[in-house]
Amino acid sequence: MALGALAARSVWNRRVTAGLTVFAIAVSVTLLLGVQKVRTQTRESFASTLSGTDLIVGARGGPVNLLLYSVFRVGDAMAGVSWRSYELVARHPDVAWTIPISLGDSHRGFRVMGTSRGYFEHYRYGLRQPLAFRDGTAFDALHDAVLGADVAEALGYAVGDPLTVAHGLGEVSFARHEEHPFHVAGVLERTGTPVDRTVHVSVEAMTAIHADWQGGARRATPAAVEGDAAHDAGDLTPDTITAFLVGMRDRNAVLRMQRALNEYKGEPLLAIMPGVVLGQLWQLVGVADKALLLVAACVVLAGLVGMLASLLTSLNERRREMAILRSVGARPAHVFGLLVLESGLLAAVGVLLGFLGTWSLLAGAAPLLERRLGLFIQVGAPTALDFAIGAGVLGAGLLAGLIPAWRAYRNSLADGLSVHL
Repeated sequence: MALGALAARSVWNRRVTAGLTVFAIAVSVTLLLGVQKVRTQTRESFASTLSGTDLIVGARGGPVNLLLYSVFRVGDAMAGVSWRSYELVARHPDVAWTIPISLGDSHRGFRVMGTSRGYFEHYRYGLRQPLAFRDGTAFDALHDAVLGADVAEALGYAVGDPLTVAHGLGEVSFARHEEHPFHVAGVLERTGTPVDRTVHVSVEAMTAIHADWQGGARRATPAAVEGDAAHDAGDLTPDTITAFLVGMRDRNAVLRMQRALNEYKGEPLLAIMPGVVLGQLWQLVGVADKALLLVAACVVLAGLVGMLASLLTSLNERRREMAILRSVGARPAHVFGLLVLESGLLAAVGVLLGFLGTWSLLAGAAPLLERRLGLFIQVGAPTALDFAIGAGVLGAGLLAGLIPAWRAYRNSLADGLSVHL
């Protein structure tokens, strides 16, 4: 019988103990691969959210916070930017385009963002990919809304359907702008970014629905009447916006514009370069990121140590088996190879189940991570790094088998036969 077949038969005869060992290795490999995939996909997801934008401008504060609330819809701005400052930047000869962003409302748990039609022309994600419409068009009328792919899918909306914006960011709100119903004008193609989870309206619409609101509630008459009169007059220019994106005509002018905005005397502004701040964000979370990966690697090590302990524990019980093999002609090298192959077989099955477990869990958890945390995990084919991790665990399993194999190698034939006589 070939040595490999003999190792498989030997493992099968101890299938309960071997099954527990394989399960421990599979769980540890699943954890290690899962952590690696999530950290890699999360970084790629964040990096691909915005491209082609030179500056993000908001109220003075923390640069990471500005990036999070303006691009990733995480957190809130402590202050706004005046429309006068926005127009001043938009009219600058070095500026190619600007995109206003006005946040603060929601619809059934999804963020509502006020912006301009230029958003659909100039916003880029991934490798400078433009936004595309799956259905409908950009907003034309005051109460038109454009939905991200996830919003339309989760709520079952189509072009022409009505929706009502709520004040605040909670999934359930009692302060709704029912006097200003919107209608779906278009649905965007999926991007794998926070755009998918955003309801887009015009900044003029945001001004209209808040003209007669103050402090989260509608103001009583006559202020509300005065607000409605302003709407009728067509004065829907916002006083403030949350932030705005800037694209420059000449990339060499980016640093000059950033410095000018940060030193602007008209109001306290902060201009950031998205790529630079994204690097700072990963530096902040890098320690925890590496610590999580280290914990996962320690779990794999614990699984391999458990396999080693199992093989060593069973070695004394198998000394008679080894002696019988020696007596029928097996050389010490055969016994050595048998133990190494058994440990390698256990590790290989554990790695295979770990791969299957990782991809099954990611496929099941991806919608939940996207819905709850805004993380977009793509479950694709295993990468070279995944195979390298699997090969590393398999190699470590073979190395772990050297210790019991060496002990079995040193056991003599007489020592084995003298047991239990």
